[in-house]
Amino acid sequence: MNICQIINADVANGPGIRLSIFVSGCTNHCKGCFQPETWDFDYGQPVTGEMMEQILGEASKPFYSGITILGGEPMEPCNQFGLVPLLEEYRKRVGKSVWIFTGFTYDKDLVAGGKRYIQGVTDQLLSMADVLVDGRFVEEEKDPRLHYRGSKNQRIIELKPTLAEGKVVLSDLN
Repeated sequence: MNICQIINADVANGPGIRLSIFVSGCTNHCKGCFQPETWDFDYGQPVTGEMMEQILGEASKPFYSGITILGGEPMEPCNQFGLVPLLEEYRKRVGKSVWIFTGFTYDKDLVAGGKRYIQGVTDQLLSMADVLVDGRFVEEEKDPRLHYRGSKNQRIIELKPTLAEGKVVLSDLN
């Protein structure tokens, strides 16, 4: 997995001050994407132990509310495999909130039988996140007044109750 950008003290991609990590690689290729360079899986730098330590050290600073994972596409299979160890360490050592942005849809693509579901990986990854912002960016539904999403079709999903209840539970932020 490659990371193409890390934004320290980001206030645009979730509540509070966040460390935003942009992974490389996306097959969605949404029209009007604000970072089409992130579609390339080889863009950016491969994740190393040193990079992980830098991320965890930065995220541990007291002013951060949590981290946000976006891209590119975090739920591409190679990125899911790469994110699991990062989020495991983050949960153990930092423990603040985790937001993930995906162009895929939770209840169609990321549950058992979905096109981006990987047995033993997707469930683990989602269980370590608090919020999932799902759905492709649709340029015709773009609305700059929306909080934490680019187009009206995208949803902000509370993952803990969603996983517990077996149905999508939307955030009050929608």
